[in-house]
Parts: sequence; structure tokens; C-alpha cells
Amino acid sequence: MDTAPIFTQDTIVFGLLMLMLGFVFYTSSSENKFWKKFYKYIPALLMAYMMPAALTTFGLIAPEWETVNVNGEVVKHQSQVYYIASRFLLPAALVLMTISIDLKAVFNLGWKALAMFGTGTIGIIIGGPIAIFLIALISPETVGGAGADAVWRGLATLAGSWIGGGANQAAMLEIYEYNTANYAGMVIVDIVVANIWMAILLLGIGKQEKIDRWLKADNSAIDTLKEKVSSYAESISKNPTLTDFMVILGIAFTVVGFSHFGANEISEFLKTNIEAVSDKKSAWSSFGSQFFWMITIATILGIILSFTRLKKYEGAGASKIGSVFIYILVASIGMKMDLTKIVDNPGLIIVGLVWMAIHVALLFLVAKLIRAPYFFLAVGSKANIGGAASAPVVAAAFHPSLATVGVLLAVFGYVVGTYGAMLTAELMRMIAPIT
Repeated sequence: MDTAPIFTQDTIVFGLLMLMLGFVFYTSSSENKFWKKFYKYIPALLMAYMMPAALTTFGLIAPEWETVNVNGEVVKHQSQVYYIASRFLLPAALVLMTISIDLKAVFNLGWKALAMFGTGTIGIIIGGPIAIFLIALISPETVGGAGADAVWRGLATLAGSWIGGGANQAAMLEIYEYNTANYAGMVIVDIVVANIWMAILLLGIGKQEKIDRWLKADNSAIDTLKEKVSSYAESISKNPTLTDFMVILGIAFTVVGFSHFGANEISEFLKTNIEAVSDKKSAWSSFGSQFFWMITIATILGIILSFTRLKKYEGAGASKIGSVFIYILVASIGMKMDLTKIVDNPGLIIVGLVWMAIHVALLFLVAKLIRAPYFFLAVGSKANIGGAASAPVVAAAFHPSLATVGVLLAVFGYVVGTYGAMLTAELMRMIAPIT
């Protein structure tokens, strides 16, 4: 079956994404009354996310597709735009956004950030079995099955993705031996439901003050951190030269290169010398993920550089360049969402939506009880659902200086992801009907 989009060349796809971003920024800064009113309700970041999704939905671009060659064989193709954005631009953005960070102020954010992250994890752990129980009352065949085809085994991979990330998801696929022929359906649920929640979260950023008032949240620590970083940037602000830009990019991509080198070496060393890491069925297998170590190394090096003279490059716009990279990443994430996929397997999509609703309800309940700001709720959720690829995106949407908070919480997600997903899977196994 030929599912190729109109534009298959990544150079053209990237050009379209940049056109979308240029349009969003041009209109969001316009003095035109229509656009001023429009962006009052719809955040620019949400537009940067949804416009590429619209291109994918209408078949202009696609993250992956299939074609049939002259021999009648199905050939799978995949766009590399997201890969480049997540492996090159994301670590570069993390370095540039971390280079001016006040680490003490980050720690002063207090226990509520960790509490909301933990709440998000618990929401996924209990949400899975509750969703299965509720859907089984109406349609037991949707969440039933036996052996390798048991739906709970497939949902276990979803739990791995939603608590940790791709590495944890792959580990759960190996541990619970779900039928790989049905695995694509779970991937669709993951993408559709997680991206719907991402869009809602971004929409909420535009309503942040109202949400915080409803939560009766204390934003003082967050405001202090933003003020410290902004004040420092203003104190060293300068008109950047070509030399400044080249040095900034030199810093960023030198760290990216070192992060990839270190990630390759560490993951290979661990997989070679520690049996539990090399065993795909082990809970420790996620520590063999190169992506995990790449993000971790880039963040650590960014924090180290924040104690050096290189910190002054924030005055030349280091975090602004980092924000450019983040927006490109957002657009590449957006192109992974095809709204037509919702109708492919409506039963499983409903399971995912119920599951996500439980996660969200618990987050809002706890945030209300402990008066946690919407920032902690949003980042605590995305540190689970989306991990290091999207948690810093959401955090930076509040303020570039907060991106590091998203990364640090996402690292926790990787660490607990497989264990949390295994607990979720065992709970789902007990609840799921056998059909």
C-alpha cells in the first residue's frame, strides 16, 4: 500500500516547518487586532505544534510512510527531521538554556516539583488498570485477549513510554513479549493520546495565571528563578557580533558531539559489562539507551559551564538561540501527529484517553491540595509522558531558564520508567478479562 505524502524530501519538509514557524512568530508579534486577539487565547507554541500536525493530517508531509517497489515489495521510509531535531538541536538547546542557570535557585524550587512528578507517575500506574476495568464493563473484547495477544501486554509498552520514554517502552515489549504484529496499534495510541494532552497543556500555558489562581498556587520560587536569570542576562546584555554567534554555536555543538561520544561509550560499556543492562527483558535495560545518556551528559555539561566565564554568552543571546532549536523540535514533534489515526482503532484510543484522564485528574487534585503552580503540574506530567524530548519544551514555554527543570525531572522518569511500567503491567494483568 502506497502511503507516501506529497512531500517526501526532508529538505522540503524542513522548509515547510520553518515557513510555519516564521508565520507563527511574525503574526504573534504583529500589532494587527485580529492576531493580537487570536494569540491572546491560542499560545504561539501551540500553533507551532499544531500547524505541522495539520500538514501531516492532510497528507502533505509524514513522519513515516510506505511505498511499493517494482517487485511489489512494501518499502518503509522515515523522515529524519525529528531525529536530527531531537539528537542534534535538543542537546544543543539544553546546553544554551542551562549555561545561565542559577543551580541554587533551581533547588530552591522545593519539593513540590518532585511531588508533582511523582503524582504523574502514580497517575499512570493506577490509571492503566482503572481504564481496563472501566472499559471492560462496556467492551471486554477491547481490553481482553490471551497469550501474546493479550491487550494488557501491549498497554504495558504504553506504560513504559508514559513513565519513562522510548527505551523503557522497548524494554516492556521485550519483557512482556507482546505480539509485534499488533504493536503498531499501541504506538498509534501513544502518539495520538500523548499529543492531544501535549496540545491541551500548551493551551493551558496561555491561561497560566487563571489556573494558578484557581490552584491558589505559590509562584514565588519560580518567579525568583526567572527574575535572577533575566536580571543577569540584562546586566551582561550586548549587541551580539558574528564572533559571539559562532562561539555560542561552537559551545553548543561541541557539547553535542561530546555528549554523543560519551553516550555511545557509556551505553556500550554498560551493555558489554553489565548483564542486566544488555538483557532487553531486564528493568535495567533502559540504562543502555544512548538517548538517555546523551541528554544526561549535555545537561551536566551545561550546568558545569554555568560556573565558568562562558556564562556571559547569555548576554549575547545564548538562550534565544536555544529557544530557536526548541521551536524547531516542537514543529518536528507536531508533524508526528496525524489526526486521522484516531479512527484507526477507536477502542484502544478510548482506553488511552480514559487512562490519560485519570493521570490528569490526579495531577490537578494533588496540585490543588498542595497549591502547586501549573508549571509544576505541566512539567511533572511531561517528564513522565514525553520524557526528555518534550519536558524541556514545556518548561521553556514558561521561561527559557526553566528548561533545566524539565530535563532533571525527565531523567527521573527514565530511571523509574521500567519499574513503574512493570508494576502497572502486573496490576493490568490482574484486572484484564481473558477473551
